[in-house]
Amino acid sequence: MQRILQPELLDGLPADHPDALHNRRDLRLTNRLLGTHRWIERTLPGLLAKGEHVLELGAGTGELGRRLARRGLTVSGLDLWPRPRDWPAGDWHQEDLRRFDGYDRYPAILGNLILHQFSDADLADLGRRLDRDRGPRVILACEPVRRRLSQVLYRTLAPCFGANHVSLHDAHVSIAAGFRGDELPRRLGLEPARWLVRQHSTLLGIYRLVAVRRASR
Repeated sequence: MQRILQPELLDGLPADHPDALHNRRDLRLTNRLLGTHRWIERTLPGLLAKGEHVLELGAGTGELGRRLARRGLTVSGLDLWPRPRDWPAGDWHQEDLRRFDGYDRYPAILGNLILHQFSDADLADLGRRLDRDRGPRVILACEPVRRRLSQVLYRTLAPCFGANHVSLHDAHVSIAAGFRGDELPRRLGLEPARWLVRQHSTLLGIYRLVAVRRASR
């Protein structure tokens, strides 16, 4: 199954559009079912030194950032959407992650169901920004696994919890743009000589990546 990028309907909707709000509700349910937030909450603290800050890519309406803040982490957000009213104490950057120039201010970068939206060229450029010597030392990501079976299962089961047409469409194209094997670290250009990389896929269709910068010799 070749990786295919298509526009997501959510990207064309205002943040307060009813269909966008319904989609965010569907995403909360999907994250709960797939366990993405739970895995990040378990995994991230053990990768950080005391006091280190985290930048969440595609922070959206802030559910994950608030959850991590309750664990005592300082989380900043980067998203095209405006800062949520109840966002934790960290910064909020309302801009495109492809043009953001502040990655070197954050020791850890986190992405949940966001990187699949970008082309191979965009991922390569992002990887170059993250790979700079003074850049982050931890990258954590959850993304869709590219499987036709996942598309069929979501299309079959999502109407049972009231998913709207935006969610049905965007889930289908998100899975088609997902990753398999070592595709994501390769597209980001995370060289084994500089990064210790682990990735695996869950039975429920989530691709998990942990990358930690190796100590300089």
